[in-house]
Amino acid sequence: MTALKLDGKALSQQIERDLTQRVSALVKTQQGRIPVLATILVGDDPSSAIYVRMKRNACQRVGMDSRPVVLPKETTTQQLLDEIDRLNADADVRGILLQHPVPSQIDERRCFDRIAIEKDVDGVTSHGFGLMALGERAFGSATPAGIMRLLHHYQIDVAGKSAVVVGRSPILGKPMAMMLSNANATVTICHSKTVDLPEVVRRADIVVGAVGKPEFIRADWIRDGAIVIDAGYHAGGIGDIELSGVISRALAYTPVPGGVGPMTIAALISHTVEATEASVKAS
Repeated sequence: MTALKLDGKALSQQIERDLTQRVSALVKTQQGRIPVLATILVGDDPSSAIYVRMKRNACQRVGMDSRPVVLPKETTTQQLLDEIDRLNADADVRGILLQHPVPSQIDERRCFDRIAIEKDVDGVTSHGFGLMALGERAFGSATPAGIMRLLHHYQIDVAGKSAVVVGRSPILGKPMAMMLSNANATVTICHSKTVDLPEVVRRADIVVGAVGKPEFIRADWIRDGAIVIDAGYHAGGIGDIELSGVISRALAYTPVPGGVGPMTIAALISHTVEATEASVKAS
């Protein structure tokens, strides 16, 4: 069996070409005003800084502007809330990204939920999650949204399939499960308390690795002909799934790197452009 590689890098480049044209049209419509994505980085975590820089670079590639907000690691919850309030009130800012994770003294959920729903382009607010889960219009969490777009591009219909999502974080595992369910898959969410996890994974038509641990999901857990989505990325260029042992047996898979990662950024930038278009249409 030759597995289909779900090439997120190639698709993200195609999406960026389309976004470049849409941003150009928006700039003309707004008499030269360029859409702005504000990125908030709290602390000095090197991985977070790299992720934020990648998102800012993507903004520049499509003609958008990015506004970096860098706060010290000692920042309090109230100080971060004040910064988010300022960005919410700024008409030039069309999207707000609060890079996860934040330092432990900050109430992350409270800060996520302070982001205005129309600027929640990373899909992190409770309000946005609720709307998405109900099938209403909202910007879904960027990584799951990118995965769904990747599946759609490769004409992989998840309806009727058994999907297992390993991981239940509020910005990846849970929204991923809701999006798959909304697309008519039958979804099981697994976690550290799941009994006989390998056997649960073996029954799946679709396996999504969203646990945040290097190669936690072993190759022999995954059945032949499965669709394998690896949403992890760790040192050495490996993901949450032992991909080397499943590529020859899978129906389709996302490579690491070059699969889910580029689609996360593409979804975030797409959402910001959509937010700008909606604002212009409403004005």
